[in-house]
Amino acid sequence: MDQDISHIPTIGNDRLAELRELHRELHQRIDALMEAPFGNQLLLRRLKREKLQVKDAIQRLRSQLIPDLDA
Repeated sequence: MDQDISHIPTIGNDRLAELRELHRELHQRIDALMEAPFGNQLLLRRLKREKLQVKDAIQRLRSQLIPDLDA
């Protein structure tokens, strides 16, 4: 019973999509705070740090999902 399961998304791809969406949301929140004349600078720094952590997580996950071509 040989079934083609290539159309089923992997858990890694689902997580990657979630992280990318979170990154977009953080970017939008940061932009909105930067446009405010008296934006909350503490919140802005926290969101920028969180966005960078999400970006790093995306890069780590992508490197795990993409096969090493040198192998």
